[in-house]
Order: sequence, then structure tokens, then C-alpha cells
Amino acid sequence: MPQPATAGTPDSRRPASGTAGSTTALGRLTALGRAELVLLARNRTAVFVALVVPLLMVVAMKSSLDGIDLDGTGLTVAGVALSGGVGMVLIQVVHMNLVAAFVARREDLVLKRLRTGEVPDLEILVGTSLPSVLLALVQCVLMVAVGGALFGLGAPERPELLLVGLLCGLVMMAALAAATSALTRTVQTASLTTLPLFIISMLGSGLFVPMEVLPDRLASFCELLPMTGVMTLVRAGWMGGTDGHDLLGAAGTALVWTVFAVLAVRRWFRWEPRR
Repeated sequence: MPQPATAGTPDSRRPASGTAGSTTALGRLTALGRAELVLLARNRTAVFVALVVPLLMVVAMKSSLDGIDLDGTGLTVAGVALSGGVGMVLIQVVHMNLVAAFVARREDLVLKRLRTGEVPDLEILVGTSLPSVLLALVQCVLMVAVGGALFGLGAPERPELLLVGLLCGLVMMAALAAATSALTRTVQTASLTTLPLFIISMLGSGLFVPMEVLPDRLASFCELLPMTGVMTLVRAGWMGGTDGHDLLGAAGTALVWTVFAVLAVRRWFRWEPRR
């Protein structure tokens, strides 16, 4: 008859030393991130959207902004276009890409299998997000460095604000992607469920049309949109010219949306396929 495990007898239900049970959080995140990176690289459409589309959008934004009068706003066409490009990277590379990734892993039972092991829920979400977040961060850094040099903007005036805006945007978009995946039945419908955030951000958060040229009432409403606070911090960090009161309001808006997204993930995120 099998004997129950005692203090001096290894429990057969626990992994032995040197197996998965002895892995560290960093090791698990690295393994998950590496697996997600391989899957991302195999998806040519996702790679094209992540690497090429944001750059094309910068060119399109610069052309469309040539017809907008920016006199008296303290902004330049190049500055608005490039900071808008940073916003496009955050939305397309992080939010839109991650919604499809979370849904695909859920429907393929990957998330369910991962939860049966030792990996905590938070590590599963973070590990799945890592490739997209790091790719977006690298693109934004290159856009600031190379784009600023090509368009004659020079170095960011307040790099600490730019960094805070980028980090807030990365965390917020990843959390909103996880929350949006709960509303998305299939990978094919991910393009539809991510469309509302894309449109309202593009039109109302200063990506295509600067907030400074909008009517006062409309601008006041648009200040409450998810990406507006991030874009305000990014633009202020790159070009300056924003007072402390506006910066505090922008940071507060970004923080509120991030907390809301995290709470939504904890409440509604789906780990098993939708039937």
C-alpha cells in the first residue's frame, strides 16, 4: 500500500529539484516571452502591421497636417506627426496585436494549460505581452532618435516626461488589450473590437489632430479619453511648452485608465475558450 508523504519523504506530486518547480519568475517570463516572440515572428501580417504601418502613418499624418494652421499653438508639423507616430505604435503594436494574441492563446487552450502549472496568472499575462511591449518600446526609441534627427527636432526637451508617457502607454495598452480580449470571440473579430479605441484615439487624443486646434468644449471632453493623457506627456516631453497643471491632469487621466483596465482584467479576463 502506498505510504503518505512525510516530512522526510519527497511528495511525488511536487516537481523534483531542478525541474519546473525550481524555476524563477524571471526564467518563466523569459521562456514565455521567447515562445511568444517565435509565434509573433511567424505571423507575417502581425509583423508587417507592427513594423511598417506605424511608419507609414507618420508620413500620412505629416501630409495631412500641412493643411492645419498651427500658428500660436507652439507646435510644429514634424513634432505633431512624430509624437502621433509614437501613439500609433502604442495602439497598433501593443493593443491591437495583443488582443489577437490573447484570443489566439485562449482559443488554442494555451492559457488554460499554463494555469495548470506553477506559473501565476500575472506572469502568464506579462509573459504573453513582453514581445509586443519590447518591440513597441524599441520602435518608439528609434522614432525619437532617428525621426527627430531627420525632421530636425533635436533631442527631447524633457526626456523624463517622455519616458513616463511611454511607460504609462505601454502598461495601459497591454492592460486594455487583455480586457478587450474578453469581448473578442475569435482572432478574426479582434480587428473589430480594437477599432473603437483606434478611431477615438486617432481623432480625439491628438494623434492626427492636435488638441490645441479643437474647440474648447470638444477638447475638454477629449482630455478624458484613454490615450490623451499619454499623448500629452509624450508631446510635452519631446517639445515642452506644457504647464504643470496640464501635466498633472494628463498623468491622472492615464493612471485612472490604467487602473480601470487592470481591474477589468481581474474581473472579466477569460482563460478558457468562448463557446
